[in-house]
Amino acid sequence: MNKVKVHYKDSLAYYELAFFLKQHLDKDSVIVCIGTDRCIGDCLGPMVGTLLQEKHFPLPVYGTISKPIHALNLKKELSQINHMHPKANLIGIDACLGDTDSIGEIQIRNYPIHPGKGVGKSLPLVGEISIIGIVDTIENNELFSNRSIRLDLIINISKVIVDALFYAVNMSSN
Repeated sequence: MNKVKVHYKDSLAYYELAFFLKQHLDKDSVIVCIGTDRCIGDCLGPMVGTLLQEKHFPLPVYGTISKPIHALNLKKELSQINHMHPKANLIGIDACLGDTDSIGEIQIRNYPIHPGKGVGKSLPLVGEISIIGIVDTIENNELFSNRSIRLDLIINISKVIVDALFYAVNMSSN
């Protein structure tokens, strides 16, 4: 199991993430951003998807603020993505819960995301590679609905992930 983890405030966070990511990107890579816009703590994926689309990311991106991929439509959306991209190298992006000391950390791992795991849901695994942003603590009983999760945190983590993806694509195409 390989992974890289950085805090979003680290000045070279995007570079460290991109350096790991570039090895896993190819012409068949598809970005799948998971989450909902109805909960600040769970909007990391759709925020990343929206920013990637607005900046014309060169690979297919699914899951945005206006068309989120979440627990209620995940199976259907994955089926459609797999139908449209049969050779897809899926990269899943999602918010995650972790230790208090890990809040603000971004991890890229060479294994799938298990969406809903932190809130006790049984959903399909997503991606060969996963990118997670730790947005709250697992000790919190309200799980993702905690009013202490700041939108600022979500936006800043999203920007680092977007920068890393663009930089990785640029490095892998050279």
